[in-house]
Amino acid sequence: MNQENKEMNVSVFSDRVFAAAEAAGIAPAEICVAGSESFSVRVRGGKLEDYKVSDRFNLTLRGVSGGRIGTASTQALDEESIGMLIQGVKESAEVIETDEQDEILPPDEAYGAVCNHSEALRGVTAQDRIALAMRIDARLAAADARLTPGFTVVATSEETMTLKNTLGLDLSHSSNMIYAYASALAKDGDQAATGFKLLWGYSLEDVNAFDVADGCAQDALEKLGAGRMSSGARPVVIRNNAMADLLSTFCGVFSADNAQKGLSLLAGKEGETIASGCVTLVDDPLMPWGLGSAPFDREGAATMKKNIIENGKLITLLHNRKTAKAAGIRTTGNAAGAGHVSPSNLFIAPGEKDTQALLKEMGEGLYLTEVSGLHAGANAVSGDFSLLARGFEVLGGKAVRAVEQITVAGNFYQLLRDVMAVGSDLLFEGSPIGSPSVAVRSLNIAGE
Repeated sequence: MNQENKEMNVSVFSDRVFAAAEAAGIAPAEICVAGSESFSVRVRGGKLEDYKVSDRFNLTLRGVSGGRIGTASTQALDEESIGMLIQGVKESAEVIETDEQDEILPPDEAYGAVCNHSEALRGVTAQDRIALAMRIDARLAAADARLTPGFTVVATSEETMTLKNTLGLDLSHSSNMIYAYASALAKDGDQAATGFKLLWGYSLEDVNAFDVADGCAQDALEKLGAGRMSSGARPVVIRNNAMADLLSTFCGVFSADNAQKGLSLLAGKEGETIASGCVTLVDDPLMPWGLGSAPFDREGAATMKKNIIENGKLITLLHNRKTAKAAGIRTTGNAAGAGHVSPSNLFIAPGEKDTQALLKEMGEGLYLTEVSGLHAGANAVSGDFSLLARGFEVLGGKAVRAVEQITVAGNFYQLLRDVMAVGSDLLFEGSPIGSPSVAVRSLNIAGE
């Protein structure tokens, strides 16, 4: 079924569902339609190893029955599904035990404009994807005798979200992207290291084969000969990708839902200084070409750019309508469905110094480039973390040798307060959560 016919059928199906809901005494009612299409190819050793095509679709009906909201979902647009949806809403509403539920509301007065859908990607064929993956693989194979290419993946994806209700809400947004990544193994005698590089964007030019391959090769080769560092508290420059990983792990502390449930130490801290004065944390759902950009959230509320932290001061937590009502304020447009709250494009606002300037100012310490074990080694409530790490020892303001088999430990809340400077190299590495590099007063390093 092509996209045009699918959208026409969804529209007709939605109207019939609303009519059936009204006849069954379900009012108001809301329909959310989520669809995605993806195509990926994987190449290894100059050969096409695998390709995957995925087409997912889900329609969810919410409605008020007997004074409570029930929910039901389907993946089929047929007559039988209409009856099942109506029955499912009525049955789920009967078992709801709380009056604290997401409301169904009319549309906001205005919605922002968002652009993160590229028409150019519609013309990218399967052969284009395969050819790009082959070029990356071939470039890696010829890069260095010490390198063995791993796998190379090229993929495209497209997502559509539609929200309609019987109170006049009628919204739809589509986004797409292309990404390519490669891995490689570098060996030199008994020494071995792995490398990885990912690029993404909205055209084939955004994922240049040489940039992916050369970045992967450099990542692997520069890790050869890595040693360990002596233990102790050291000043650290956290590279952009590693800082984004930390921010992604702890972003739940900025959720008003978590705060109201006692799962964030930022509850009631609005207006207080919680970070260094050089830290401004932004959530921007209207960012052009942002992976998390959308003009409305899962509740149909208009989204907006906001500073969560501004010059170190906590301005707001992220809210849906229910948490905002509890706090006596307006929603920030961060509803993610099922009562949850999540960021859109979340990032630390970049500064003016490049990485070399940050390292030079630090003088001696650790240039932290990778962290792992984020799920097991981080406490998302207390902010404590102890993570396996890699990076480079810095002497005289320069990275002098690779280091591995070290552990870095600290606390996310304290880390925000200890930021000394913010770099200019803002990066979103295939994620809507990004960061520039940041210089931190100190972290505890366990090495030799």
